[in-house]
Amino acid sequence: MPMRRLDLNLFRVFEAVMQHRSVTGASRQLGVTPSAVSHALSRLRQALDDELFISGDSGMEPTIRALQLAPGISNGLERIADAMSSKTFVPSEAVRTFRIAATDYASVMVLPRVVARIGTVAPQIDLRVFPLNRMDVVRQLDDGRLDFVIGWFAELPDRMRRGTLLQESEAVLVRKGHPLTEGAVTRERLFEYPHVVVELTGSEEQALDGFLDDRGVSRRVWVERLILEMNDAGKGLVGRVAVSVPHYAAVPPLLGVSDMVATLPGRLADRAAEQNALVRLDLPYEPQRVNVDMIWHQRVERDAGAQWLAQEIIAAMAGPDPV
Repeated sequence: MPMRRLDLNLFRVFEAVMQHRSVTGASRQLGVTPSAVSHALSRLRQALDDELFISGDSGMEPTIRALQLAPGISNGLERIADAMSSKTFVPSEAVRTFRIAATDYASVMVLPRVVARIGTVAPQIDLRVFPLNRMDVVRQLDDGRLDFVIGWFAELPDRMRRGTLLQESEAVLVRKGHPLTEGAVTRERLFEYPHVVVELTGSEEQALDGFLDDRGVSRRVWVERLILEMNDAGKGLVGRVAVSVPHYAAVPPLLGVSDMVATLPGRLADRAAEQNALVRLDLPYEPQRVNVDMIWHQRVERDAGAQWLAQEIIAAMAGPDPV
């Protein structure tokens, strides 16, 4: 079927099914019956000579062809919407909800600054924060179900954009009275004690360097450096991970009742030491420093509201801590 004969609404149906992975969910979003969505999908399948979506355990799974088409269709619909709208984004008047994926670390270290900055200038802007530990977080960013993701990233594909919020260094914590608080801390002594590790996905599917490749986005899911390096360095040191958890907040209570050792981002470690009777150790090696970044899809470049929020978040992290 020639493109000029295709109904634009077919692409709106495609985008809705891509977002919800469900005919029923798409019908609710579009305000039509499920049979109307199914009929539209049938027409689009015939026109594009591809199944586009196949029923699976987790809903309507897109085919490779659908995944290839999705960015172009989404961008095209957004361009049309932009062309049809003459409204400008006014923060003080805007009513909008933004969706952010973040760890509990980012929720503690980043969100207070952001809320303090935008709360008075954009009183009707709402933020919804979702866990970063989902395995499909980048797919949600691709599909438009998330606006921003805050975390640690290495390589990014061309469709993603990045803004650096702050730089962190690793820190090692133990309870007060721990044997490691007496005498010099060495690599060998660190390995005499079990470790508690934060694995952000709660799985063991990440690469050995602590990064997970998620649809071309290389994101860090494990901040424990020492065990990763020493186990693979041929030095005869073998570390034991006694407990792994998907949240940073779970670490201080575990340290407080055991002789375990934990590696945390420095700012969080300092706060945990103040609030939980923990001690930050002097490291026998140079701590690694990593950037905490916020990433977003390139479509944000055509979204004045999302662009505004991205700039505000970056600016908030460049300023002083809120009182």
